[in-house]
Amino acid sequence: MRELFRTGLSGLVLRALCLLLAQSAVASDDPYRTDGLTAPDHRSRWVPANPVDAPAPVVEAIPHATEELTLAQLTDLALRNNARTRQAWANARFEAAQYGIAKSALMPQLDLVLNASRARTISNTSGVATPEQNRYGPSVSLSYVLYDFGARRAEVEAQAYRVLAANLAQNRVLQEVVLQVEQAYFRLLGVEQLVRTGNQVLKSAEATLDAARRRQQAGLATIGDVYRSETAVAQAVLNLRRAEGEVAKARGQIAIACGVPVTTPLRIQPLADEHAGVAMKETLESMLKRASADRPDMAAAESRVRAARASVSAAASAGMPSVQLRLEASRQYYTDERPFAHGNLIGLTVRIPIFDGWRDDYAVRRAEAQVKQAEAARDLLYNQTELDVWQAYYDLQTATSGIAATKALVQGATQSASVAAARYQLGVGSLLDLLTAQADETNALVQQIQSHLDWYTALARLNFALGASGHFGITP
Repeated sequence: MRELFRTGLSGLVLRALCLLLAQSAVASDDPYRTDGLTAPDHRSRWVPANPVDAPAPVVEAIPHATEELTLAQLTDLALRNNARTRQAWANARFEAAQYGIAKSALMPQLDLVLNASRARTISNTSGVATPEQNRYGPSVSLSYVLYDFGARRAEVEAQAYRVLAANLAQNRVLQEVVLQVEQAYFRLLGVEQLVRTGNQVLKSAEATLDAARRRQQAGLATIGDVYRSETAVAQAVLNLRRAEGEVAKARGQIAIACGVPVTTPLRIQPLADEHAGVAMKETLESMLKRASADRPDMAAAESRVRAARASVSAAASAGMPSVQLRLEASRQYYTDERPFAHGNLIGLTVRIPIFDGWRDDYAVRRAEAQVKQAEAARDLLYNQTELDVWQAYYDLQTATSGIAATKALVQGATQSASVAAARYQLGVGSLLDLLTAQADETNALVQQIQSHLDWYTALARLNFALGASGHFGITP
C-alpha cells in the first residue's frame, strides 16, 4: 500500500487530501455536531449544542408501595419511564443521525479496492488462445465534489433545522407528559376527597336512621320515616362505592402516566401549598404574547418552515452543473515472471444536466408545496395556541369564582344541616327537612371538591398552553 502513495503526482495529491481528511476527522470527532445552528427567534436555550449529548431516558425502579410520592416525584418518575419521552428522544437521535449523513456529503470519499482477475484471449484470425493471465493488486481512489451551486449546503441547512425541530418537539412532549401527570394527580386527589366526604355522609345518614328508629319505637315517628332514612343510607352507600371505583380508575391513570404497570399501587401526598382560588396577577394579553414566544412547538413549527425553504434551494440546485475531482493510484501484480505495473489517474468531471424528464422541476414544485404546508401548519398552531390560552385563562377565572361561591355554599349548607339535625333530635323538626338539609350539604361539599379540582386542572392547562416548564410556571 505504501507504494501506491509514492508514485507520481496523483499519489502526492492523494496523500495530501487524505491527511486533510484525517485532520478534519480529529477536529470534529462527532459527525452530528450542529455548532452555529440557532433556534428561530433566539430559542437556542431549548436545544443542546450537540443533539447526541442529550442523556438517554433510563427506566427507573418502581417505588415501594408504602412510599408516598409528591407531585414532583411523580413527574420525575414519568419523565424517566413514560414511553412517549423515549419515543421523542429516539426521534431526536434519528434526525441527528440524518444531519450527520447530510453533512458527510461535504467530505471527500475515499475507497480502497482489491482486484483479482484471470483472463485468456483468443485471436480472431488464428483462433489460437493466448496463455492465461492472472493479475491482482490494490487501488485507492478519492472523489470530491468541488462545486455544485450550493445543493449540499442547502440540504445540510435543511436537515439542521429538522434536528432543531425534533429537539423542540421533544421538549413539548416532555411538557405533555408533565400535564398528563398533573391532571391524573389532581383527579386522584379530588376523588379521594370524595371518598372521605362520602364516608362522612354515610355516617350522618346512619345516625339519622338510628334516630328515626328510636323515634319510631317511641311512637314519635312513622315507619315511613324509617324507610326514608334507610333509602338515604342506601344512596350514601351507592355514592361511596362509585367514588371508590373512581379512585381505583384514577390510580390506574396516574400509574400509566408515570410509565409503570397499571397495577402499581402508587400512593400520593396532597399539595403542601394550598393556594387554590387566588386570582391571577398576569394579564391575558401578556400571556398570549408569552405563549407565542415561549412554546417549544411554536419554535419547532418555525424550524420546519425554514427547513422546507432550505429544501427548495437544495432542489433548485440539484438541476445545476457540478464539478467533481477524482484521483486514483493502483498497482497490478502478475503470477508469471512479468514485473508489476502501477498507474495513476487525475480526472476532472463536469456534469451538466440537460434533460431528466422534468424531474428536477417537479422536485422544486414539491419542495415549494411543502413550504406552504409548513407555513399553514405553523399558522394553525399559532391560532390553536391563542385559543388554548384563552380558554384555559377563563376556565381558571371561572374556577376561582366557583371556589369562593362554594365556600359560602358549604358554610350555609353545613349550618342548615346542623340545625335540622338538632330540631329533629328535639322532636320539633321533620325527617324530610333533615334529609333535605343533609342532601344540600352533600351537594355543597361535592361542588366544593369539584371547584378545587377545576381550579388546579385549569392552572395546569394554562401552564401547558403557555409552554411553561415545571409545576405552576405561572404564579397566582
